Formats: sequence, structure tokens, C-alpha cells
Amino acid sequence: MNKKFDNIKKLYVSKPLKLDCGKTISNFPLAYETYGKLNSDKDNAILVFHALTGDQFVTGTNPITNKEGWWVTAVGPNKALDTDKYFVICANVIGGCMGSFGPRDINPVTNHPYGLDFPVITIRDMVRAQESLLDHLGIKKLLCATGGSMGGMQLLQFCTTFPNKTFSAVPIACSTSHSAQNIALNELARQAIMADPVWDNGKYFEKNIQPKNGLAVARMVGHISYLSEKGMQEKFGRKLQEKADYEFSFNADFQVESYLRHQGYAFVERFDANSILYITRAMDYFDISKQFDGGLIDAFKNQKTKFLVISFSSDWLYTTKENKDIVIALNASGADVSFSEIKTEKGHDSFLVNEPDFLKTLKSFIDSMYEKIKK
Repeated sequence: MNKKFDNIKKLYVSKPLKLDCGKTISNFPLAYETYGKLNSDKDNAILVFHALTGDQFVTGTNPITNKEGWWVTAVGPNKALDTDKYFVICANVIGGCMGSFGPRDINPVTNHPYGLDFPVITIRDMVRAQESLLDHLGIKKLLCATGGSMGGMQLLQFCTTFPNKTFSAVPIACSTSHSAQNIALNELARQAIMADPVWDNGKYFEKNIQPKNGLAVARMVGHISYLSEKGMQEKFGRKLQEKADYEFSFNADFQVESYLRHQGYAFVERFDANSILYITRAMDYFDISKQFDGGLIDAFKNQKTKFLVISFSSDWLYTTKENKDIVIALNASGADVSFSEIKTEKGHDSFLVNEPDFLKTLKSFIDSMYEKIKK
């Protein structure tokens, strides 16, 4: 079924993992990629957690899609995460669709793809699965762990679940729980997918088709939230798409319409609709304070990890206030934490694009952490 994933790196996790939903999985695949070289002291490893539609291919060329890796701006020789100096690791989350255990895998009970029989997962489930990868690689403690958006959520979960597993951490443009607005946006995306008649209650795999229209609309919703209002206005305004006047139809008259349609329909070629359902649900369920009776302060107590929290001034999906709330909770728990708000009009996607102040801040922090452990 998934022969195109046969040649990518995979760890088969034999240790049973009890999921938050109560079900247990074992002998499941976790697809991952590494960049750079692990040094003899095994103290130069950086774990990257990917965002909602990301995967393990953070830089270089993705061998499945033949597209550029999603974080080429930050990962590579002489970049913020310098692969000449550091050993960078990234795993595809469980529930994903780039080789890790997900809804398109075969259910041994039915001999058909899981579809909606796949267990509902959480951010904590994702993180606990990835901890097995560190054991596999022989890494007792990371130099740094980082991630933006859902990757930042995974990072915060990682630090609370495994408080001694990383020397430093950089959560980027995230929060400790999903807001009502973000839950609403995710529900809109899910409903778009489920309203597509091709979706067929998640059984479209068996017909070797994809609910493209619904998935494309779900992606369009996401793209609107990734940009800032000012950034979108400056980029598109009311410019027409290769025409002198209105067409008086429902075709894409405006450039912004054309942009969204392009992003939506390009996305369906590389992602799976059921995976969007599962991963967005995991994000909605994410709430660190709910996991601890004492709330966030209790969640971060006894942290020896050194934190740098980064936000973007024009990000309305995960606002600077939400990021500052993380800083306040870390401070209150006695953790070593610093904060940087990057001034930009590029919105939530600022961590994925060439934003010099962000990349400089990230590189400076990681390099300084490496100097500290080498003293």
C-alpha cells in the first residue's frame, strides 16, 4: 500500500505505548530523518518537532514529494541549526502520513487501511513515541529541542513529560493550550473534509482516491490564518489575477483567490485527509495545565532546561500574549527562561520564511548553549 515509503528511515517501536485514549499500540513505525553527524560525546543533538503539515524532511529535498524541505531557512551548513556542527533529528508524528504509523496503515484485524478505526491520538502520544527514537540513537540528553506552532506544543509537552531530556529548548509561536478560535478553525477544516462526498467516512483509501476538494478547502483555511492581515494586504491587496477587469463569474478574479486555490490543490498531492482530522484533533485536545493539578506552574516545576520563547508581533494564530503566558509560567516555576518577540508583518509563518532577526536569534541561542555545555 505504501511502497513509496519503503526506502525512508523508520524505527519500529516494539515497546507498547498506551495512548491517552486508552488504547495500546506496539510494533509501530516511526519515520525519521537525521542531518549532520552525532559527535563522540553525543552532546550535539537537536530534536526538531514539526508543525501540522510538516514532516521529517526539514531540509534538502524531500524524496517523496521532490519538494524543498520545510525548514531550509533554518537548517543546514552555517545556518541557525548548523548541520556542520550539530546533529539534527526530526520524526514524522504518529497520525501523520509520511511513513509513521497513521490512518492509512493496514489494520491487521481487517486487512484494510485503518481509516477512522485508527485510535485518536494526542500531542503527548506523539512525544512519547518520539522519545523511543532518542533511545534508539543512544542519546541520553539533547543539546536543544525546538519547534514552531504544533511543533512548539510538542516541545512544551516533551519538556514537561521528560524534564531531564534536553539542556535547552526553543518553543516558537505556540501556546500551552488551544484557544477557542483555533479549535473553531480546525473544526472548519475538518468539516470541509468530511463534507466532501469522496471522503466516504474515511474509507476513500480503499478506492485509491482522495477527497481533494474538501482537503484543499481545509488547507485554504489554514493559509489564511498563517498570514497577517497587513502582510496579506501588502502582498495581494485587491490586485486582479492576470486580467484588466472583473470577469463577472466565480473564477479566481483576485490574486489572493488564485493564491489560496493554488496552495489548496498543491497540498492534496502530498498530504492525507484523515491525517488532518487526527492531527488537528490532537492539537485541540492539547492543554498542559489540565495534565497537572497545580496548573502550568506545577507542569514546569523542577525544570533544569534553559528556555528561549519566541513569538512574532503579527501572529494572530498564536499571539505574543499566549507566548508570554508560557514565559510567565516558566518564571513562576523557577525555570531559566528568556523571551524574544520578533517584529515582522509575515504572521504565523514567520518561522518558516527568511526572517533574518528570527534566524539570528535562534542561531545565537543554540550556539551559546553549545558553548555552555562545552565549558
